[in-house]
Amino acid sequence: MGRLDTTTALSWIRAAADAITAHEAELTELDTAIGDGDHGANLRRGFSTAALAAERSAAAGQEPGAFLVDVGGALISSVGGASGPLYGTALRAAGKALPGPDADTAALAAALQAGLDALCRLGGAAVGDKTMVDAFAPAVTALQSAATDDLSQAALLAADAAEAGMRATTPLRARKGRASYLGERSIGHQDPGATSTALIFRALADALTSDHA
Repeated sequence: MGRLDTTTALSWIRAAADAITAHEAELTELDTAIGDGDHGANLRRGFSTAALAAERSAAAGQEPGAFLVDVGGALISSVGGASGPLYGTALRAAGKALPGPDADTAALAAALQAGLDALCRLGGAAVGDKTMVDAFAPAVTALQSAATDDLSQAALLAADAAEAGMRATTPLRARKGRASYLGERSIGHQDPGATSTALIFRALADALTSDHA
């Protein structure tokens, strides 16, 4: 029925790194419109480093929680700008809330809620502020409310919710981050942080679906 163990978590981080690399130009274009233009390059570098940390953690036999703490630490130390500390803090908090050798839907949803809470505390953002929270929060809600014990199917619902949240940022006026400085001019642009968040949740679904197949 699909569970998040260390092997699947490693597949997730690898898939996320691949997705960020594949979409680097898109992330850069989105961030150029309303930010510093470095979101794509920073995340590509950070997730490449995180993937190496993931390989080491998996080889050391870390359980998924400790694994995510290590990956989050790698992101914090290697990604420039705000995205590294935000993603890294979220993953570290999720890892600390994830007990045992594997996780079902309820356990992963609870861990990612802890990650979202940490992200919101650090960044001060809420849904509607045109940030990565607009994709992260609906993904967590979808996991929590998934009427299935099959984590791979629940993750697909979460990825769909993240992408819907990502698209919903386009008409919003940014209220947090560098984009907020643009005021009304931020309207009409999809948020780069929400876009990278959607990529990461889709990578989770892909990893779990592949593991489940």
